[in-house]
Amino acid sequence: MNGSRSMSSSTGIVWLNTAETARRLGVTPRTLYRFIDEGQLPAYRFGRVIRLKEVEVEEFIDNCRIAPGTMDTEETYAEGAEVSNETTV
Repeated sequence: MNGSRSMSSSTGIVWLNTAETARRLGVTPRTLYRFIDEGQLPAYRFGRVIRLKEVEVEEFIDNCRIAPGTMDTEETYAEGAEVSNETTV
């Protein structure tokens, strides 16, 4: 598997584990689980193992794209300040 954490099934589905998915998204596993729990990102449980379809992760990334001219910069800077406060506590 070339060190990759993805698996391919006989149906052509490429499955990702949660660690690989979180790494691809650049988020913590906790944030990934929140995305799953809130229904933002589909996931599948096989026994005790959670897997995500690579194609659905790619669609999630595409859907998170920010369209030009739609960001409220004041709100964005306020969110950034909140994040930095949380990490220093």
